[in-house]
Amino acid sequence: MEVLLIKIIQTLLLPPGLMILLMLGGYLLAKRMPRTGKSIYISGFVLLVLASLPIVAEFNIRLLYTRPVLPAAEIENPSAGAIVILGGGRIHHSPEYGHDIPANAVLQRLRYGALLHRQTSLPILVSAGNVYSTTKSSEAVLMRDVLQNDMNTPVRWIEGQSRTTWENASYSKTVLAQDNINRIYLVTQGSHMTRSVMAFEAAGFEVLPAPTGFATGKSELPLLIRLLPAAWAIKKNSEFMHEVLGILWYKLRY
Repeated sequence: MEVLLIKIIQTLLLPPGLMILLMLGGYLLAKRMPRTGKSIYISGFVLLVLASLPIVAEFNIRLLYTRPVLPAAEIENPSAGAIVILGGGRIHHSPEYGHDIPANAVLQRLRYGALLHRQTSLPILVSAGNVYSTTKSSEAVLMRDVLQNDMNTPVRWIEGQSRTTWENASYSKTVLAQDNINRIYLVTQGSHMTRSVMAFEAAGFEVLPAPTGFATGKSELPLLIRLLPAAWAIKKNSEFMHEVLGILWYKLRY
């Protein structure tokens, strides 16, 4: 119930939900307090426009890249005991496969995790449950299937109970403690790494961040295009706000 409530609050606070609420609230308030209502409505509209601009999304998402890539020296002489790959969503009822499959961002993580395994020979743990359903296979099972069947990469452990990043860390600790593994390579998106490290260190792990999925290169889009609204920019700005609010929530909640 707590996770569902958090998801609802996230939807209302992240773009475009927050902006729509501001505009709706401003419109309703304008009947009694015209100046205040109009100001709130305009604020919501301006924020929605800003959230839809690629140039704003590019700037914001790069603020989350606080962890560098795993050093080559660490890959050549690995000091960790396992590679932990975090889930991050699924595509439901994919018609060409006939079942659920990992989301595109998760495929990036799996591909990099498979590369690290080939480079270091370290065993892999995949961590992700099922947020809304108790009858479907966990996301970790979907991740394992992709690694083993499509990438020819073995998976030693499956952690399929977690619904949040904090639970990823807690349940992974329980699994790896059985093999006395405390030092790990943690694979997730660069934009998700700060919050992930917080959770895994709090669980007692010594974390070596292995981020992937960066978008740090210079944009090839002309400046004029980057100043025009785009749907993907709202998605990226929503991702940015999700991480910022998540970090604040972890500090307050845990």
